[in-house]
Amino acid sequence: MDWSIQDIARIAGTTSRTLRYYDNIGLLKPSRTGTNGYRYYNQAALVQLQRILLLRGLGLGLPVISQVLDAETDAAKALTGHLEWLRQEQDRLARQIASVTQTINAVKGGGEILAEDMFNGFDHTQYKDEVEERWGKDSYAKGDSWWRSMGADQKSAWKQRSQQLGEDWTAAATAGIAPDSAEAQALAQRHVAWLTGIPGTPASDARGGGAGVGGRGDVKEYVMGLGEMYVADPRFAKNYGGTDGSGFVRDALRIYAEANL
Repeated sequence: MDWSIQDIARIAGTTSRTLRYYDNIGLLKPSRTGTNGYRYYNQAALVQLQRILLLRGLGLGLPVISQVLDAETDAAKALTGHLEWLRQEQDRLARQIASVTQTINAVKGGGEILAEDMFNGFDHTQYKDEVEERWGKDSYAKGDSWWRSMGADQKSAWKQRSQQLGEDWTAAATAGIAPDSAEAQALAQRHVAWLTGIPGTPASDARGGGAGVGGRGDVKEYVMGLGEMYVADPRFAKNYGGTDGSGFVRDALRIYAEANL
Protein backbone atom coordinates (compact mmCIF):
# COMPACT_ATOMS: atom_id res chain seq x y z
CA MET A 1 0.00 0.00 0.00
CA ASP A 2 1.16 3.52 -0.70
CA TRP A 3 -0.19 7.02 -0.31
CA SER A 4 -0.17 10.01 -2.63
CA ILE A 5 1.83 13.10 -1.79
CA GLN A 6 -1.41 14.99 -1.08
CA ASP A 7 -2.55 12.30 1.36
CA ILE A 8 0.77 12.28 3.20
CA ALA A 9 0.87 16.09 3.42
CA ARG A 10 -2.62 16.08 4.95
CA ILE A 11 -2.00 13.20 7.36
CA ALA A 12 1.41 14.45 8.54
CA GLY A 13 0.36 18.09 8.84
CA THR A 14 2.91 19.29 6.32
CA THR A 15 2.70 20.47 2.70
CA SER A 16 3.24 18.89 -0.70
CA ARG A 17 5.82 21.58 -1.37
CA THR A 18 7.82 20.52 1.69
CA LEU A 19 7.70 16.87 0.65
CA ARG A 20 8.87 17.75 -2.85
CA TYR A 21 11.74 19.73 -1.34
CA TYR A 22 12.71 16.77 0.86
CA ASP A 23 12.78 14.68 -2.33
CA ASN A 24 14.93 17.21 -4.19
CA ILE A 25 17.59 17.28 -1.46
CA GLY A 26 17.58 13.51 -1.07
CA LEU A 27 16.13 13.49 2.43
CA LEU A 28 12.90 11.64 1.66
CA LYS A 29 12.48 9.88 -1.66
CA PRO A 30 9.04 8.69 -2.77
CA SER A 31 8.66 4.95 -3.21
CA ARG A 32 7.43 5.51 -6.75
CA THR A 33 6.32 8.18 -9.17
CA GLY A 34 3.09 7.63 -11.09
CA THR A 35 2.57 8.13 -14.81
CA ASN A 36 0.88 11.41 -13.91
CA GLY A 37 4.09 12.59 -12.24
CA TYR A 38 2.63 12.35 -8.73
CA ARG A 39 4.84 11.07 -5.94
CA TYR A 40 3.68 8.10 -3.86
CA TYR A 41 5.01 6.93 -0.50
CA ASN A 42 5.01 3.45 1.02
CA GLN A 43 5.26 2.38 4.65
CA ALA A 44 9.07 2.66 4.78
CA ALA A 45 8.87 6.23 3.48
CA LEU A 46 6.30 7.08 6.15
CA VAL A 47 8.65 5.77 8.86
CA GLN A 48 11.43 7.94 7.42
CA LEU A 49 9.13 10.97 7.43
CA GLN A 50 8.18 10.34 11.04
CA ARG A 51 11.85 10.31 12.01
CA ILE A 52 12.44 13.53 10.08
CA LEU A 53 9.56 15.31 11.81
CA LEU A 54 10.68 14.09 15.24
CA LEU A 55 14.19 15.40 14.65
CA ARG A 56 12.81 18.68 13.32
CA GLY A 57 10.89 18.97 16.57
CA LEU A 58 14.21 18.87 18.41
CA GLY A 59 15.37 21.89 16.45
CA LEU A 60 17.79 20.11 14.13
CA GLY A 61 18.46 21.55 10.70
CA LEU A 62 17.97 19.46 7.56
CA PRO A 63 21.71 18.85 6.90
CA VAL A 64 22.13 17.46 10.43
CA ILE A 65 18.96 15.37 10.10
CA SER A 66 20.39 13.87 6.93
CA GLN A 67 23.58 12.94 8.82
CA VAL A 68 21.57 11.39 11.66
CA LEU A 69 19.48 9.31 9.27
CA ASP A 70 22.60 8.11 7.44
CA ALA A 71 24.37 7.24 10.68
CA GLU A 72 21.47 5.21 12.10
CA THR A 73 19.80 3.18 9.39
CA ASP A 74 17.96 0.89 11.83
CA ALA A 75 14.70 2.82 12.05
CA ALA A 76 13.23 0.67 14.82
CA LYS A 77 16.32 1.16 17.00
CA ALA A 78 16.40 4.91 16.38
CA LEU A 79 12.69 5.32 17.07
CA THR A 80 12.95 3.24 20.24
CA GLY A 81 15.55 5.64 21.60
CA HIS A 82 13.46 8.62 20.61
CA LEU A 83 10.36 7.06 22.18
CA GLU A 84 12.16 6.73 25.50
CA TRP A 85 13.09 10.41 25.37
CA LEU A 86 9.48 11.33 24.49
CA ARG A 87 8.18 9.33 27.45
CA GLN A 88 10.56 11.14 29.78
CA GLU A 89 9.39 14.46 28.36
CA GLN A 90 5.76 13.36 28.71
CA ASP A 91 6.28 12.56 32.38
CA ARG A 92 8.10 15.82 33.00
CA LEU A 93 5.44 17.89 31.22
CA ALA A 94 2.64 16.07 33.06
CA ARG A 95 4.25 16.97 36.38
CA GLN A 96 4.74 20.56 35.27
CA ILE A 97 1.09 20.81 34.18
CA ALA A 98 -0.05 19.46 37.54
CA SER A 99 2.16 21.84 39.51
CA VAL A 100 1.15 24.90 37.47
CA THR A 101 -2.53 23.94 37.70
CA GLN A 102 -2.17 23.65 41.46
CA THR A 103 -0.54 27.08 41.61
CA ILE A 104 -3.34 28.65 39.52
CA ASN A 105 -6.01 27.13 41.75
CA ALA A 106 -4.22 28.34 44.88
CA VAL A 107 -3.82 31.87 43.49
CA LYS A 108 -7.45 32.09 42.37
CA GLY A 109 -8.80 30.60 45.57
CA GLY A 110 -6.51 32.43 47.93
CA GLY A 111 -5.14 29.15 49.18
CA GLU A 112 -1.68 28.31 50.44
CA ILE A 113 1.04 27.69 47.88
CA LEU A 114 3.40 24.85 48.73
CA ALA A 115 6.85 25.72 47.47
CA GLU A 116 7.86 22.05 47.43
CA ASP A 117 5.10 21.29 44.92
CA MET A 118 5.49 24.33 42.68
CA PHE A 119 8.55 23.06 40.86
CA ASN A 120 7.60 19.43 40.41
CA GLY A 121 8.60 18.61 36.85
CA PHE A 122 11.31 21.27 36.79
CA ASP A 123 13.81 18.53 37.54
CA HIS A 124 17.40 19.68 37.56
CA THR A 125 18.61 16.21 38.55
CA GLN A 126 17.65 14.59 35.23
CA TYR A 127 21.23 15.01 33.96
CA LYS A 128 22.89 13.72 37.15
CA ASP A 129 24.64 10.74 35.57
CA GLU A 130 25.74 12.77 32.57
CA VAL A 131 27.18 15.59 34.70
CA GLU A 132 29.05 13.14 36.91
CA GLU A 133 30.47 11.36 33.87
CA ARG A 134 31.62 14.59 32.21
CA TRP A 135 32.86 16.59 35.20
CA GLY A 136 32.90 14.26 38.22
CA LYS A 137 30.69 13.53 41.21
CA ASP A 138 32.06 16.48 43.14
CA SER A 139 30.86 18.89 40.45
CA TYR A 140 27.34 17.48 40.57
CA ALA A 141 27.29 17.45 44.38
CA LYS A 142 28.30 21.12 44.56
CA GLY A 143 25.72 22.15 41.97
CA ASP A 144 22.98 20.08 43.57
CA SER A 145 23.70 21.50 47.03
CA TRP A 146 23.68 25.03 45.63
CA TRP A 147 20.34 24.48 43.88
CA ARG A 148 18.66 22.94 46.90
CA SER A 149 19.88 25.75 49.14
CA MET A 150 17.96 28.38 47.16
CA GLY A 151 14.45 29.48 47.94
CA ALA A 152 11.61 29.45 45.40
CA ASP A 153 12.15 33.12 44.46
CA GLN A 154 15.86 32.58 43.91
CA LYS A 155 15.24 29.52 41.73
CA SER A 156 12.65 31.40 39.71
CA ALA A 157 15.00 34.35 39.21
CA TRP A 158 17.83 32.06 38.10
CA LYS A 159 15.59 30.27 35.60
CA GLN A 160 14.40 33.60 34.25
CA ARG A 161 18.00 34.77 33.82
CA SER A 162 18.89 31.55 32.00
CA GLN A 163 15.87 31.81 29.73
CA GLN A 164 16.63 35.44 28.92
CA LEU A 165 20.21 34.59 28.02
CA GLY A 166 18.99 31.89 25.64
CA GLU A 167 16.47 34.25 24.06
CA ASP A 168 19.13 36.93 23.59
CA TRP A 169 21.44 34.42 21.91
CA THR A 170 18.64 33.28 19.59
CA ALA A 171 17.72 36.86 18.69
CA ALA A 172 21.35 37.69 17.90
CA ALA A 173 21.74 34.60 15.75
CA THR A 174 18.51 35.35 13.89
CA ALA A 175 19.68 38.91 13.27
CA GLY A 176 22.71 37.49 11.45
CA ILE A 177 25.39 39.35 13.39
CA ALA A 178 28.95 38.06 13.28
CA PRO A 179 30.25 35.87 16.16
CA ASP A 180 33.18 38.26 16.64
CA SER A 181 30.99 41.39 16.79
CA ALA A 182 30.84 43.47 19.94
CA GLU A 183 27.25 42.38 20.58
CA ALA A 184 28.04 38.68 20.27
CA GLN A 185 31.14 39.01 22.46
CA ALA A 186 29.11 40.82 25.12
CA LEU A 187 26.73 37.86 25.11
CA ALA A 188 29.66 35.48 25.41
CA GLN A 189 30.93 37.43 28.40
CA ARG A 190 27.47 37.18 29.99
CA HIS A 191 27.42 33.46 29.28
CA VAL A 192 30.75 32.85 30.98
CA ALA A 193 29.66 34.97 33.95
CA TRP A 194 26.50 32.86 34.13
CA LEU A 195 28.59 29.66 34.17
CA THR A 196 30.86 31.14 36.83
CA GLY A 197 27.85 31.53 39.11
CA ILE A 198 27.08 27.80 39.10
CA PRO A 199 29.08 25.95 41.79
CA GLY A 200 30.81 22.82 40.61
CA THR A 201 31.60 24.03 37.12
CA PRO A 202 35.27 24.53 36.13
CA ALA A 203 34.46 28.21 35.64
CA SER A 204 33.22 28.56 39.21
CA ASP A 205 36.03 26.47 40.70
CA ALA A 206 38.70 28.48 38.89
CA ARG A 207 37.23 31.71 40.21
CA GLY A 208 37.27 30.34 43.73
CA GLY A 209 40.62 28.56 43.44
CA GLY A 210 38.99 25.13 43.74
CA ALA A 211 41.20 22.12 44.31
CA GLY A 212 42.25 20.20 41.28
CA VAL A 213 41.59 23.03 38.86
CA GLY A 214 44.46 23.97 36.62
CA GLY A 215 43.37 27.57 36.17
CA ARG A 216 42.43 29.64 33.16
CA GLY A 217 43.32 26.93 30.68
CA ASP A 218 40.74 24.60 32.23
CA VAL A 219 38.05 27.27 31.96
CA LYS A 220 38.96 27.95 28.34
CA GLU A 221 38.66 24.28 27.40
CA TYR A 222 35.45 23.97 29.40
CA VAL A 223 33.76 26.92 27.69
CA MET A 224 34.86 25.83 24.23
CA GLY A 225 33.78 22.26 24.96
CA LEU A 226 30.35 23.44 26.05
CA GLY A 227 30.01 25.35 22.80
CA GLU A 228 30.67 22.15 20.84
CA MET A 229 28.17 20.27 22.99
CA TYR A 230 25.47 22.88 22.33
CA VAL A 231 25.75 22.02 18.63
CA ALA A 232 26.12 18.25 18.98
CA ASP A 233 23.32 17.67 21.50
CA PRO A 234 19.80 18.57 20.27
CA ARG A 235 18.62 19.04 23.86
CA PHE A 236 20.91 22.05 24.12
CA ALA A 237 20.68 23.19 20.50
CA LYS A 238 16.96 23.81 20.82
CA ASN A 239 17.66 26.40 23.54
CA TYR A 240 19.35 28.55 20.91
CA GLY A 241 16.95 28.13 18.01
CA GLY A 242 18.37 24.91 16.61
CA THR A 243 21.64 23.94 14.99
CA ASP A 244 22.29 27.26 13.28
CA GLY A 245 21.73 29.22 16.48
CA SER A 246 23.85 26.90 18.61
CA GLY A 247 26.59 27.07 15.99
CA PHE A 248 26.60 30.84 16.37
CA VAL A 249 26.86 30.48 20.17
CA ARG A 250 29.71 28.00 19.80
CA ASP A 251 31.67 30.30 17.50
CA ALA A 252 31.15 33.36 19.70
CA LEU A 253 32.19 31.45 22.84
CA ARG A 254 35.29 30.10 21.12
CA ILE A 255 36.37 33.58 20.02
CA TYR A 256 35.75 34.96 23.51
CA ALA A 257 37.55 32.08 25.21
CA GLU A 258 40.61 32.32 22.98
CA ALA A 259 40.88 36.06 23.61
CA ASN A 260 40.03 36.23 27.30
CA LEU A 261 40.46 32.88 29.07
